[in-house]
This record gives sequence, structure tokens and C-alpha cells, in this order.
Amino acid sequence: MPDPLKIACIGEAMIELSFDGAIPCVNFAGDTLNTAIYLRRNLGAEHRVSYVTTLGEDSFSDRLMGFIADEGVGVEAISRHPSLLPGLYAIDTSPDGERSFLYWRENSAARSLFCDGFECLLPFGVIYFSAITLAILPEDVRAAFLDWLEGSGKTVVFDSNYRPKLWPDVATAQSAIKTAWQLTDIGLPSVDDEMLLFADSTEQQVLDRLNSWGVTCGALKRGALGPLPLDTGLGICGPYQKAAIVVDTTAAGDSFNGAFLGAFLQNGDMATALETGHLCALEVVGTRGAITKCT
Repeated sequence: MPDPLKIACIGEAMIELSFDGAIPCVNFAGDTLNTAIYLRRNLGAEHRVSYVTTLGEDSFSDRLMGFIADEGVGVEAISRHPSLLPGLYAIDTSPDGERSFLYWRENSAARSLFCDGFECLLPFGVIYFSAITLAILPEDVRAAFLDWLEGSGKTVVFDSNYRPKLWPDVATAQSAIKTAWQLTDIGLPSVDDEMLLFADSTEQQVLDRLNSWGVTCGALKRGALGPLPLDTGLGICGPYQKAAIVVDTTAAGDSFNGAFLGAFLQNGDMATALETGHLCALEVVGTRGAITKCT
């Protein structure tokens, strides 16, 4: 029997403010945290998923730490900063379910992540992170992290969640994200992010560029159209079930990532992993907020 998986999901856990009608709702979320939770829900109990971030020493950070642990995600690699606080974001949802965000994260505790190096990552065999993870790191820490990954021998999983406001300019984002792609073993790009950042005109151009950088395993997320395998030679293209109702698209891609990885890392079957990820995303877009209730 294969050894149990030890997976580190790296990034920023945030306080989430949303509204149910006129009633404000406070929750916790963040792109890689969302994925960690859905990944944990889709893995056997013998496997371990842990979150890697930096929180403060305040009461909200304590609640956030408890939330993560209550979801079954390990908190042993979370560091605490003595004075900085977690970031906050607010979700604004349009009538058709599309979302936009307002952020208060410029001085969050997560921006001090890896200030003491990368030793906390040594116990893990799989490392998952996103372009948001890269964007919040200081430039020197970002470069050191990518250098460390290159020689780490870990299985690298990357999602190019491109958020232009987090980057000083397009060229910096392109350089860092290209480097990350070239280190990636399992890729989870979204077609709209890739087109926006690298000016690809078609899905095929996105696939060709990623393949040329060595990214041939994983899924290209296309929203309601359903995913495509990065290895187009597999010939898998659905059809995929359509959403019965779209309430809130928050975490659609993150939940896909978690469910896809849960299936693929356990059985290696791409068709099953694509379908599992898509069905999880359908459930998530039918509810408000990033994290559905665990049933």
C-alpha cells in the first residue's frame, strides 16, 4: 500500500464578510485555504492536509486557527506574528451570482510568511500554492521560495490565480508565474486568468504555452464549460453537468482544485478527477460563501 500523503497548502487565510440579504455574515476563507478544506473532504482519513500561513496573536486569529482545525486541516505549520493581524475581504455578489471583492490585506500577518525560511515544509511530499501566495510574499522571499522548490524534490501543484491588484506590474507577475509553471508537476490554471496575464487568444494557445513549459498534467478550468485535461492527447472533454442554479461563484475554482486533487492523488485517473472536481464546484456555486457545510 502506498505511503499516506502529506500535503501542504500555502497561502493567506482571511476573514470573509458577506451578506445574506441585508444581514452581514462573517466567515473565514482564502483561495488556498478553500482548496485545503475541499481537498481534506475528498481524501481518505489516512492522508494529511495541512495549512501553511502566518496569523496574528489576536482573538480573530485564534478563531481562524480553530476553524481550520475543525475542518480537519492540520495547523502545525501555522506561525504567529506578535503584532500583525489577518487580512479581511468582502464579497459583493451580482444578481446572476458573479462576485467581486474588496480587500483589506496590505499589512496582513500572512505577508511575513517564510521570514524564517522553509523548514516547515520539509515534512510534506506535496506542495500546493497559487499566484496569490506568490503575490503576497516580498520579492526576495518569493524568489527564495521558488528557488527552494526547484531543488526540493516535492510534488508541486500550482494554480495561477492572477489578481492584478496584488502585483506591482504585469511583467513581475508574468516572470514569477512563468517560473512557477516551469516547476509544476500538476497544474490547475483557469483559462480566463491565463488569457488575461499572458494575452493568449484561445484555449488552445493557453494549452500550447503551458505544455511548452512542461505543464502536461492537470486541468484547465473553464467555468460552466467544464474542465479540459492539460494533456489534450487524453481526449477527455465531458460532457459535464450544468449548474441548476448559480447563487455565488466564490471558490468555484478553489473547490474544483480540492476535489480534483483528492481524486487524482489517490487513484491517478484523470477522467474521474475532472468529473469529481466539476461536481464539487457545481455544489459550491449553488450556495453563498466559499465553504459549504460539510454533509
